Amino acid sequence: MRSFRHSRIQSFKHAISGWFYVIRTQQNAWIHLVATVSVVILAAWLRLSVRDWAVLVVAVAIVWMAEFLNTALEAVVDLASPERHPLGKVGKDVGAAAVLIAACSAAVIGFLIIGPPLWHRLSLLFV
Repeated sequence: MRSFRHSRIQSFKHAISGWFYVIRTQQNAWIHLVATVSVVILAAWLRLSVRDWAVLVVAVAIVWMAEFLNTALEAVVDLASPERHPLGKVGKDVGAAAVLIAACSAAVIGFLIIGPPLWHRLSLLFV
């Protein structure tokens, strides 16, 4: 049992290390972090429903997953081919495209969920 517990703790340490690596090395991760914090603050201020929160959490999680997988893909490509290679470029470009698709989709979801109640709340403030 001690071995199992130790291996789980080590797994969490590796995952947290990976998380900090992404935050520390990827400029776009900072954009995602600011967007995530903004969405959480707005959703709390607007007192969104549990269902709206759930959809936002899934959208945000998909963006973060895409960013993390893209970072892992870039590291593996760099390891496998330290010099520039056309297929390495394809791999990195496709990974970046996945992040872009996830981020654009999350933005649309955010606007659809946060937009109407935000517009209503702001109109009450200025009327």
